[in-house]
Amino acid sequence: MTESGAVDLIHLEDSDGDHCIVRVVGRYEHSVLPSPNVLETEVLAHASFVDARLELYLSQRDLDAWQQELTGLAPGTGASIGGDRGLNLVLHMQEDRSLDVTIHDPDRLSAVLWIQPQENWIEEHLERLEQVRQTWPKTAPITYEWHPTQES
Repeated sequence: MTESGAVDLIHLEDSDGDHCIVRVVGRYEHSVLPSPNVLETEVLAHASFVDARLELYLSQRDLDAWQQELTGLAPGTGASIGGDRGLNLVLHMQEDRSLDVTIHDPDRLSAVLWIQPQENWIEEHLERLEQVRQTWPKTAPITYEWHPTQES
């Protein structure tokens, strides 16, 4: 954990200081319809040409897909998180096991970072995913009931 309740789902950093971090900061809370199983995250990207802080919202389905793609990641393949709803983050592993990290936020930024992660980064990130799930477990869905207003 990095700050009160925050957990890094993704923390890729190389010896040059270039990094891409996806930090879960809490559950998404909307004043009208709360979504207890949507997690609010911040994406921190830094390289010599970019220093950005972006928002990303993840569902439990996103976490499941991330686990599956991360588990199958090998040279020449990729894993992504986010998607059609806004920011999309794609890791593409090269033959030398370095990563092209593509960050695409249609409203703000498109950038590609090259990061040489540590050898055991996939296992470490599967552990990070488990930490996120323990810190922010899936909750029962909220049900809403409509009551018509009664006039006297």
